[in-house]
Amino acid sequence: MPTATSAITRAGPRAPARLAWLDALRGIGALAVVGEHLTTWAMPWLRPTAFNLGVYGVLVFFLVSGYIIPASLERHGDVRAFWVGRFFRLYPLYLAVIALVLALAWWVPIRSEVARDLSSVVAHLTMLLDAVGMAGVLNTMWTLSYEMIFYLLAAALFVAGVRDGRGLLPAGFALIGAIAGLVLSGPLLSGGWLVWVSSGLFVIGLGCVVSGRGRTVAACALGVMALLLVLLSSRVPWFGAAILAVMFTGTAIHRWEHGGGALWPVAGAATLVAATPLWALNAGWWWVRPNVWALTILLAALTFAAAMAWRARPVPAVLAWLGKISYSLYLVHLPILLIVMRVAGEMRWSPPPLQIGVGVGFLCLLIPLSWLSHRFVERPMQSLGHRLNTRWACSGERR
Repeated sequence: MPTATSAITRAGPRAPARLAWLDALRGIGALAVVGEHLTTWAMPWLRPTAFNLGVYGVLVFFLVSGYIIPASLERHGDVRAFWVGRFFRLYPLYLAVIALVLALAWWVPIRSEVARDLSSVVAHLTMLLDAVGMAGVLNTMWTLSYEMIFYLLAAALFVAGVRDGRGLLPAGFALIGAIAGLVLSGPLLSGGWLVWVSSGLFVIGLGCVVSGRGRTVAACALGVMALLLVLLSSRVPWFGAAILAVMFTGTAIHRWEHGGGALWPVAGAATLVAATPLWALNAGWWWVRPNVWALTILLAALTFAAAMAWRARPVPAVLAWLGKISYSLYLVHLPILLIVMRVAGEMRWSPPPLQIGVGVGFLCLLIPLSWLSHRFVERPMQSLGHRLNTRWACSGERR
């Protein structure tokens, strides 16, 4: 998953220590997602069923994004620099992994849910896959849709001068999700036209934001578009709204921590999100059964709270390091696992020692390859984005 640490570590020499707990959370989240897929395909006897390990990790990631992204925007006050940084943070590795998956398609077939047409290509380029009802070439890519939606909403709120000091945003999205679950069994809008319209608005809007021409109007329009996509065309509208409630919960916690707002709206939002599967029309997956979903949310919340309580103390270095390479771990692990499973064959009924051996071998491949992709894809592209932002800032000051 994407991180925002690099966007705010320039605040001062103590910033990396202050943010180590967030890196540790990302490390935990990445390990949870890897563990979910590894145990599903290779060691089902290790896979928990009382909660969903992968969704737990994703929720931890979303809380971290919600906690840090709006704060980063407000700290630096430059929405163009934010989007340039996001582009060079997200897209290089994302496109590289897509290219890898396509290159291996002759051996590891792309899953059947992915549409074989140009609209699918366009949806991948905007990352708005889940929000426009499209499947990604990797099933982990659905989370990036909501990261992008959140960025669009956060940027719109920022340029509009809206600062949620009362924690109303998580409560509001939780309420929207509860209502959507009650009245919507699926998206109201669908079709390839939706991909083309949203993608056109996405490109034009971000072009205006980066160029500075009509920046405020464009950013607000993109925020409205993002909200409408979640409510009208995402695969499961109540779930999309619930995800945004979780992310804005992170924002509300950050504001509360710095003396603004209260926590009771956060508690109310969490309760409502946890309860929504009780009446949601579209809640047929095992991991949104009320007891499983509620426990998954509770564990993610407790993990975030424990990390916050520990934030002034040193965190395990290995978790902080895994957090720094967590985006690579998140995107790279599934192609590697698919290759390993292709070579090893069906593992679910193999003897446990063989399953464990394959799992250990997979991890021994994954960790160094994730470090390499972080070192030679992520970091150089982030540095390039930083240089571009610095150059534009300097040219602006000269003018």
